[in-house]
Amino acid sequence: MLIAALPTRPIDKSIAEACLLAHILVGKYMDHLPFYLQIQIFKRDFGWEPAQSTIGDWMASCCQLLEPLYNTLKQKILASDYIQGDESPIKVLDFDKKGSTHQGYQWVYHEPVQKLVLFNYRKGRGQNGPKELLADYHGYLQCDGYTVYDKIGADPKITLAGCLVYARRKFHDALDSDKKQAEKVLAIFRGIYLEECKIKEEPQDDYEARKIQRNIRIRPLLAQIKTWIQGQQFKVLPQSPIGKAMAYYINQYPKLEAIFDDGRIELDNNLIENAIRPMAIGRKNYLFCGSHDAAQNAAMLYSFFGSCKMQDVNPREWLASTLERIPDHSIQKLQELLPGYQKQNTYDQRTGKGKGKTAIGNNGDLLHS
Repeated sequence: MLIAALPTRPIDKSIAEACLLAHILVGKYMDHLPFYLQIQIFKRDFGWEPAQSTIGDWMASCCQLLEPLYNTLKQKILASDYIQGDESPIKVLDFDKKGSTHQGYQWVYHEPVQKLVLFNYRKGRGQNGPKELLADYHGYLQCDGYTVYDKIGADPKITLAGCLVYARRKFHDALDSDKKQAEKVLAIFRGIYLEECKIKEEPQDDYEARKIQRNIRIRPLLAQIKTWIQGQQFKVLPQSPIGKAMAYYINQYPKLEAIFDDGRIELDNNLIENAIRPMAIGRKNYLFCGSHDAAQNAAMLYSFFGSCKMQDVNPREWLASTLERIPDHSIQKLQELLPGYQKQNTYDQRTGKGKGKTAIGNNGDLLHS
């Protein structure tokens, strides 16, 4: 009697197949449905009531399986010479203090050119976490005015670039206290972003042309704001909203000028804030992570799903395909499983041209070489 070998499953000796695991994980981290709500839906629609501990174990096993791919994503982002950085709080259950939670932080790094996102959980907001991650990084780091980034930027290998949207936000917050002066600056910011929209209508990959046009059309507007502030700064109270906005702009001006050194650098960190938004919505529903390990597992999934969003890839399809393929996939070729790799290398059926040497479909088939 001959018995065919069982197909490889994402979790050994488990009934859960890749499509079910992808459905559950995307439901929590993209559709903001905590596990207990999903269990209620399963019970209502299918008469199936899995234990919450079982689903938790499935998630932990999936993250263990995906960890090498997460490390590949990290290496790919840090190999770039331009990334954006930001951080966002997340509550973690503290077993040392019964009934209380610990304030942890998800540090987020975005590579705008490759459109990849990395979440990295740390227990605090101090410099140790990002400093450790960026120890071997060389290039531009675009960030806000948080002092930790200034300490990281003291490393000669790292050049800090500022974020215009944070500078603009300070003046927007000052509207209630000094509307006339705040509106004057906001009008200039409006002109800056209108010019940026026109510049970006040019070919997206012509970064040198973008750099030249920005220096001609946008940089003088930033200098205009600086000159105006230098003439008005000592006429307002330093601790007033408009005074704080002026001081922030002057302090950040050297970083804002770094934006014009390279055409790839964005004017602001809005793209990374878009990547953080699903986590900000989701944590209102599930309230906290059960442990520090669970918070890092969440960081792993937010990294993949954020990258899928940037690449315009369906996260459920990507995760189901990846969970099916990764157990038997060569560890030397893990980057083939990253979100967007399939899309960037897909064979164009209409033109007969391919964008890369190899294209891998969602089902793992070779499409073109």
